[in-house]
Amino acid sequence: METIVKTHIGAYGIIVQGDKIALVRKARGGYKGKLDLPGGGIEHTELPSETLRREIMEEAGIPITSYELFDVTATNIKWEMEKDLWEDLHHIGILYKVETNELSLKAESDGLDSDGANWYSIVDLSKDELSPFAKYVLEKMKYIN
Repeated sequence: METIVKTHIGAYGIIVQGDKIALVRKARGGYKGKLDLPGGGIEHTELPSETLRREIMEEAGIPITSYELFDVTATNIKWEMEKDLWEDLHHIGILYKVETNELSLKAESDGLDSDGANWYSIVDLSKDELSPFAKYVLEKMKYIN
């Protein structure tokens, strides 16, 4: 069994409208099938705020009107990429509260790692269906225990 050790740094948006939050369903990777904050990896020479704007447009299809740093956190996940090949991922997230005037989200897949974005009722979400960052944010904002 081989293990790849990797660090991934990304920028992610927290988009809340009333009692709903915009989340994407992950299509691949260690969080496959989980609901996650829209966002992703910072590309070479890109500022985190540029990543935030680009990723939210790619995954949710909406422009940002404003953003504010919420927190920086990290998690570690070990997952099987393929038979006998594991990834030990140190995932660092720069989390932003995001404002938008757009309420219609891109429901179709981005062709990469999102199966589309949707508004989810915060009170109906289960911790088991959330990625570590989505769970962390909802707990810290006192939406879930």
